[in-house]
Amino acid sequence: MHSACDTVQCMGHIQIRNVPEDVHRTLKARAAKEGMSLSEYLLRDIADRARHPTIAEISELISRREPVRGEFSAADVIREEREARDRHVVGR
Repeated sequence: MHSACDTVQCMGHIQIRNVPEDVHRTLKARAAKEGMSLSEYLLRDIADRARHPTIAEISELISRREPVRGEFSAADVIREEREARDRHVVGR
């Protein structure tokens, strides 16, 4: 005898309890507008969320990287741009 996981791709299950009625109604209506069941609609939404890193995950990745040391400081670049702009304005 085959189990359900033998014939259908084995997937996890999520159950959310105590969803406020107004939230449930809103989500169900949104799903219907897109021609989807509530489960399909929510699965699409959480799959999309899972594909994108959170701000905390991005911050952690950035914090592990070596700092970039440029040839010029940001202050030098800004100063140079301001001076060039001032020369352009005075030259009019």
